[in-house]
Amino acid sequence: MLLTIIVLDSVGVGELPDAERFGDAGAHTLNHTLTAAPVPLPNLARLGLGRVPTVQTGPETIPEAEVHGAFGRMREVSPGKDTSTGHWEFMGVQLQHPFRVFPDGFPPAVMDAFDAATGRGHLCNRPYSGTDVIRDYGEEHLRTGWPIVYTSADSVFQIAAHEDVVPLETLYGWCQAARDLLQGEVAVARVIARPFRGEFPFERANEHRRDFSLEPPRTVLDALREAGREVVGIGKIPDIYAHRGFSEKIHTDNNADGIAKTLDRMRRAAREGTDGLIFTNLVDFDAKFGHRRDPQGYSACLAEFDAALPDLLAAVPEGGALLILSDHGNDPTWHGTDHTREYGLLLAYRPGMTGPVDLGERATFADVGATAAGALGAAWEGPGESFWKALS
Repeated sequence: MLLTIIVLDSVGVGELPDAERFGDAGAHTLNHTLTAAPVPLPNLARLGLGRVPTVQTGPETIPEAEVHGAFGRMREVSPGKDTSTGHWEFMGVQLQHPFRVFPDGFPPAVMDAFDAATGRGHLCNRPYSGTDVIRDYGEEHLRTGWPIVYTSADSVFQIAAHEDVVPLETLYGWCQAARDLLQGEVAVARVIARPFRGEFPFERANEHRRDFSLEPPRTVLDALREAGREVVGIGKIPDIYAHRGFSEKIHTDNNADGIAKTLDRMRRAAREGTDGLIFTNLVDFDAKFGHRRDPQGYSACLAEFDAALPDLLAAVPEGGALLILSDHGNDPTWHGTDHTREYGLLLAYRPGMTGPVDLGERATFADVGATAAGALGAAWEGPGESFWKALS
């Protein structure tokens, strides 16, 4: 049996009950994006997108449609609204405490050790937008060769460097050194390489981004590998889990590349009769448009995925399934540049579905992992309740 999971990174479907604690009461990534920049999403509508609670429908966006799919929304119980928190919970890791953040920048002891590891000084060391930080510090970086270190509302240590000044392998080495330093009381969820290029105001080289994650506890991915199943990570998925639990890892440059490589891998798996999981993250929604507060770009990204959906559905083999999820929100009409605390989207499809299936409101993102384990015959005793039977 082949299960494919595609994460539409940051396509949240409305504020969670505790959103006010995060400053996000009233956020709704999908509704606000489509209100600001309407685009038709007929194929997602046919999977049931318009039946997800609070999602607004309309002829110019999510039209009335005969539904042949399953739909619902998911609560995130872990205390966070970032990539690592959401994806870890998908695969059965519910955090009791949030990852540590550094709103005032990283302490001198951390930065002194980092400087010693690089043999250079550093620039910035405070929360910053990724686009703004290279604009404001990029020229000084060109003069000094010092890396630009910055963070955000997420638990991240980000290192930006111009590709003509710092070779990619050197930048990745600095990130690994920071990953080794940022453990214990100063542990962050991810160290992120943020190369950029060109002339002022510079351009982020997103295709060369790399994440160095804190290693998670045991996940459903480990259980699948122990059961002898193939686990293919596409895009930044392997990075999020510190490259553990995968039989194959496939790099992508952008959403279009991620969709193409997912389709190719699905078709090959169907030909070969592979039993396992294909797990893809499409990051452009978040990285290119959510954080940059660009609803027009975000809508175009949604339309691009919707146009590709018929091919993805056709590639699901008999007996297999496709799940479409989101890991948090990033409302492009919201204040600031950070993620928003929202319900996760849940859509599902199996060949032969003849009508709608309401999966309701899932109590935790971990239901995804429990479903994957149940569908693929892996032993999993962690959190989550499988909805596989509802799709059968």
